[in-house]
Amino acid sequence: MRIVIIGGSGLIGTRLAARLAEAGHSVLPASPRTGVDAVTGQGLAAALAGAEVVVDVANAPSFADGPVLDFFTRSTRTLLAAGAEAGLRHHVALSVVGTDRLKASGYFRAKLAQERLIAEGPLPYTIVRATQFFEFLGGIAAAGTRAGTVRVAPTGIQPIAAADVAALLAGIAVGPPARGLVEIAGPEAFRLDALLARVLAGDGRTVLADPEAGYFGTPVTGDPLLPGPAARLAPTRLDDWLPARAA
Repeated sequence: MRIVIIGGSGLIGTRLAARLAEAGHSVLPASPRTGVDAVTGQGLAAALAGAEVVVDVANAPSFADGPVLDFFTRSTRTLLAAGAEAGLRHHVALSVVGTDRLKASGYFRAKLAQERLIAEGPLPYTIVRATQFFEFLGGIAAAGTRAGTVRVAPTGIQPIAAADVAALLAGIAVGPPARGLVEIAGPEAFRLDALLARVLAGDGRTVLADPEAGYFGTPVTGDPLLPGPAARLAPTRLDDWLPARAA
């Protein structure tokens, strides 16, 4: 099967490309770095020629409200139109658990707009909402750090390893379109402050639960980052991931 990965040079894209290639598929990792720009359409028709599946794991270069909305809407419209022209049988897009519950965030509004375009578009599709990656916990901590103290909302989170995201996406990409949403998550739920205290152990910072801290500046009520009961669970636990990160 010929599969094109939009965002193929990134954290998930590189792992996904390796997984699919190991399984015997013909894979094209596409990104502006390789001359394929889903926003402008540059190189897209040639990249999709002969492909059956496209997997969009690209992320926006800016998370500011206007630019992030522009990126996801323009790139998705361009990709859907090019995919329809190429006769793709499956459009897979990576999104985020909580997208529909954190609408105060410009980033999540942009992801929701992307999801709606895909659902209303011309191609059979699967939207894969993943929980936060283990690999991004450091960024969450950095965003909440002030004077050696990390303040984060005491909200639930069920992180997943990037390698597991790639493995689950690989299986979804070669399967039939769900024509809807699929959630994927790690196997363990934590409270965010307790999780960061474990991840940051030994680095000198203190982690405090602060209901006013929000999530990257977005107010949080309840546990919007937790998946539903039908989520597909990955195998990697925190105690598996921490030694691998240290190594």
